[in-house]
Amino acid sequence: MTVFKGYMKVIRQNRWLILLYVAIFFACTILMQSMAGKTEKSYQAESLKIGVADEDGGPLAQALQSWLGNFHEVIPLENRISDMQEKLFYREVEYIVRIPENFSQKCIKGKEKLLVTSVPETYSGIYVDQQINSFLNNAKTYLAAGFTQEEAAAALSERVPVKVTLDKSSGMTKTPGFLYYFRYLPYLFLALFGFVAGNILIVFSKKDVKNRMRAAPVSAKRQSLEGLLSMTFCGGALFLFVIAAAVLYYGKDLYGSRNFGLYLLNTLAVFFVSMSVAYLAGSLAPNKDALTGIVNIVSLGMCFLGGVFVPLEYISKNVKTVSQFLPVYWYETANDLLGEFDILTETARLQFFQAVGIQIIFGTALVCVTLALGKYRQAEG
Repeated sequence: MTVFKGYMKVIRQNRWLILLYVAIFFACTILMQSMAGKTEKSYQAESLKIGVADEDGGPLAQALQSWLGNFHEVIPLENRISDMQEKLFYREVEYIVRIPENFSQKCIKGKEKLLVTSVPETYSGIYVDQQINSFLNNAKTYLAAGFTQEEAAAALSERVPVKVTLDKSSGMTKTPGFLYYFRYLPYLFLALFGFVAGNILIVFSKKDVKNRMRAAPVSAKRQSLEGLLSMTFCGGALFLFVIAAAVLYYGKDLYGSRNFGLYLLNTLAVFFVSMSVAYLAGSLAPNKDALTGIVNIVSLGMCFLGGVFVPLEYISKNVKTVSQFLPVYWYETANDLLGEFDILTETARLQFFQAVGIQIIFGTALVCVTLALGKYRQAEG
């Protein structure tokens, strides 16, 4: 097992590089997951404290207060400017509506605007303005159709906000946290395998090392098998490590997911692609400096264009056309499908396996190119 030990020695020399990329991967995952959680909260409907000074007391004025009560906390106020200003200043209310006498004639049938005041430099005022305008437009429609004020008020009271219930049988109502974990795996695999496997190939491609290996009592076939065994061992260890870390961190949410096996399959596909890219990069690079340039360009380029650092939904159509020629694009397409569906539909399942199949084809093509390059160099040498 001399060759195996030689490969392992080179890998041990790169242990700090391995730890560095693993740390970068986990930092990116945790950071983006926390940011995604904050983004999701920002889209929740906001309930405000709304003060209402009612000088009309009619049925439509009462209906307006009931309408606003469907969305917000309505607080009755006296129609005194100083008191209203004080409550607004101390944020006891965030929005004030002043309903004048003859509200129906002035503000619904007439053109007089409803007097409102909101906290300066906030968007909440626009939010409530839209709801009040919706009420006034509906009320105007009812009165124009011949409804009395009481009938219009009763009809408006029945127009409660519609609640939509999502069907959880297929689509997901919330993006799982581990989706972001698997999203960044291509960068870890591409960068790490590129540097480690590339360095090994460069070391063993040196002329003096090659000559000593040819003179060794170990056959060329045995040397190749031991080299393949060492890379399989290290690659398998890294694969098991990232999967075990995901299971430990996300627990039952991940391994209890119906798509857990499909996540593993998709990860295996990009793992194969990354190993193929690493071997090709190591075969092309004449030295470590060239290897650094090749691996950085390939890993960062694929990840930026393929949807790792920038989600596919934010990438323009023209860029996506180019990205489809990259295996990472198809990995992220499959990953997004798993994040979108708790149970894949037939169409989604077909798209998933198509994406995985394309990755395997890419990896196989890269292996063929690397083998052809090796034979060409051997013939030239």
